Amino acid sequence: MIILKRPQRIRLSKGRFNMSKMRQIPLFADISAETETPKPVNVASVQQRSPFRYPGGKTWFVPTFRRWMAGMHARPGILVEPFAGGGIISLTALFEHLVEKVVMVELDEDIAAVWNTVVNGDAEWLANRIMAFEMTREGVVAELQHTPTMIREKAFQTILKNRTLHGGILAEGSRFIKYGENGKGIASRWYPKTLARRLLDLNHVASRIDFRCEDGLKVMAEFSANEGAVYFIDPPYTAGGKKAGKRLYKHHQLDHENLFTICESLAGDFLMTYDEAEEVKDMARKHGFHMRLIPMKNTHHATMKELVIGKDLSWLDELPTVQERKARYLVNKPDGNCSHQGR
Repeated sequence: MIILKRPQRIRLSKGRFNMSKMRQIPLFADISAETETPKPVNVASVQQRSPFRYPGGKTWFVPTFRRWMAGMHARPGILVEPFAGGGIISLTALFEHLVEKVVMVELDEDIAAVWNTVVNGDAEWLANRIMAFEMTREGVVAELQHTPTMIREKAFQTILKNRTLHGGILAEGSRFIKYGENGKGIASRWYPKTLARRLLDLNHVASRIDFRCEDGLKVMAEFSANEGAVYFIDPPYTAGGKKAGKRLYKHHQLDHENLFTICESLAGDFLMTYDEAEEVKDMARKHGFHMRLIPMKNTHHATMKELVIGKDLSWLDELPTVQERKARYLVNKPDGNCSHQGR
C-alpha cells in the first residue's frame, strides 16, 4: 500500500523573494534599473562664492565636483571652464586649493565685465558701489539707462540686472521681479552686504584666474594637449531641440557635435553636465563616453535629472547608469542576402 504523506511546509529564509518588491528589468534598458537615485543636493549646504544669481548654475553639483577632483592621482595644475557663467565650480576649485589656477571662459560681454573687474583689481570698487546703491525700482531703471564708459561700471549694471530681473536671467525679454521673496518685489534678491563680502573675498584668488571673453571651444582646443589640465563643461542646453538655453542665455548657439569631438581629443580628464536628451546620449555613445544620471532641483523645486558625462565615471556607480542601446549587426545568409539582427 502506498501512503501519501502530507506535504511539509517550507519556511522561507530572511532572503526570501518578496513579490511586492520584485520588478521586471527590461532587456536592453536605456537606464539601469538596479540603482536607486540618491536625493538631490541641498544647495544651502554649499558655500556660495559667486556674486551671481545664475540661471542654470551648478552650486548643486559642487559636492560631485569635489569627489571627482579628490579621486585624481595628482592635483591638476589647471581647471578650464569653457562656459563659466556664474563660475561656482571654478571658484570652489580655487578657494579649496583643488587646482593651481583656473581658465574661466564666458562669451557674454555683460558677465565678462564682472569677471574682468575682479581680475583687474576693481572688486573693492564694485563692492562699495553695491553698498552705496539705494535699491528702488526707479533707481534701477535710471541706472540702467546710463551708458557705461568703463568695464567696472558695466559690471555694476550687470550685477544690478542679475539681482533684479526674474530668475537672474540676463537674456533679452527678461523682466523685473514683480512680487519676489516675501513680497519684497525688486529688492527681494538684493543683498548688498553679502554681495560685497563675496566680491572682496574674490581678491584672495583673483591672481589665479585667467579670464577669457572668447569662444569656449577654441580655448578647450588650445589646452587639449596639456595633460595637467582638466575641464568642467556645462554648455547651454540646446541639443535635441531644447529651448532652455535659448531662453536663459544670450549666446546659446553651439556646435554640440564639435564639442564632443574636442572632448575626445583632450589629453586631460573632463566632466560634463547636460540635459537628459536622446541626441546628447547618442553623441556620448558615439564618442565612447560614460554617462550617469544625477538628481537636481530646478528653480521651481521640482526634482529633475541631468546627465553627467566623462571618460570614466566608475567612481559614480551609485548613480543610475545610462546603458548602451541595443546593438544591431549584419548577418550574411546562405543566399547571399544580409539581414539585421540585434543582440
